[in-house]
Amino acid sequence: MSGQNDKQIAEALRAAPPIILAPGPKEPPTQIPPPPNDVWALPGGTAWVYYGEGNHGLTEPVIMADGFNTGPSTPEFSWNVLQFSGHPFIGELRQRRKDVILLGFTERSASILDNAETAIAAIHEAIARRMGDHPLTVGGFSMGGLVTRYALAKLETQRMDHQTRLYFSYDSPHRGAWIPIALQAFAHYIRRLDSRFSDQINSPASRQLLWQHIAEWKDAPATARERVEFLAALERVGGWPRIPRLIGVANGVGSGEGNGIKPGQTAVRGTGLAITGTDLRTQPTGNDSLVATLRVVTLQRPEIHAPGLPDIDGAPGGALEGFGILADELNKLTHLGLAVDNPIRSHCFVPAVSAVAVRDIATHDDLYVDIDSLSPDDSELDDFKLASKNEGHTTITEELCSWIIDQLPS
Repeated sequence: MSGQNDKQIAEALRAAPPIILAPGPKEPPTQIPPPPNDVWALPGGTAWVYYGEGNHGLTEPVIMADGFNTGPSTPEFSWNVLQFSGHPFIGELRQRRKDVILLGFTERSASILDNAETAIAAIHEAIARRMGDHPLTVGGFSMGGLVTRYALAKLETQRMDHQTRLYFSYDSPHRGAWIPIALQAFAHYIRRLDSRFSDQINSPASRQLLWQHIAEWKDAPATARERVEFLAALERVGGWPRIPRLIGVANGVGSGEGNGIKPGQTAVRGTGLAITGTDLRTQPTGNDSLVATLRVVTLQRPEIHAPGLPDIDGAPGGALEGFGILADELNKLTHLGLAVDNPIRSHCFVPAVSAVAVRDIATHDDLYVDIDSLSPDDSELDDFKLASKNEGHTTITEELCSWIIDQLPS
């Protein structure tokens, strides 16, 4: 390809919306939330407060922290996901006179430790503004569950009364999350054309969340230094809060049945002139270690290998359309030769064993363990609920939301 085409592709990529691997709607929200009853400006974020039906002030606070993404949280995004994407979670909470506090962050890809300070500020604000002494419920979705877990544990270490009776996490990666190495490598390979995809993979929160990470396309997968430091910080505050009851839900099944995605299969294949030769695969196992062949406006076709990792893409758990998100964005630029086939759209993002904190995710046996047959003591949570089928990460379902509501302090 010529330098001119290289320049055109770079300009087109930079002019398009960024490729962002995150759950939730990809288009602008279709439903506008009602005006909040209150808005709290917090260090590093904002809280949008919606009183429960019949409440004339903050009475029974439920703080729900946003998850990983890029850029600032918005009430429109959170409202559409939690009210209109599958089950009206916000509406059901408010009907039960629970005050919903949507906790957002100025930068959702910032360090979990930094965003935990925003959560701490929200907890203090809720206590100060609350009418009466009803205990708090505090938790979050995906990364938000880790943010609030650390926040509550830190407050206890500092001997500060967080007045929280229940902590919940919704498909949170307590033992780590997974983005296929093929996708990470592709993000870094196109950095010279558009750095935003790579920037997301290399963001502080991403490095802390991912079980295996690469910072450059040539790197070998490893635990990022930022993840090691985050886990050490979590350990310093006791790992978990001890005062509230700890519950969690997973968007994966407890039977150990995978999602059907096979290891070492082509998920994205370049067909356009500028990308022919690209082959992004699900994580292989055994003697096969090839996860990607890369070519985007280059003559070279480097191969990326990731040996010794389990078949995690097909594991039971909350799935992300990572391959599909990338393919959809590239296929918007078919006129520039970036067309691709996309035989496999999804991969496991938060394994079920990670979401309910029963196993690490480094081996096939742990990833596919029959959680239903384990002792409840195997989990670090006091109680948990698994989905009846493997579904999208943080999919808001009646099955999981109703279970959480039944656990709320009366």
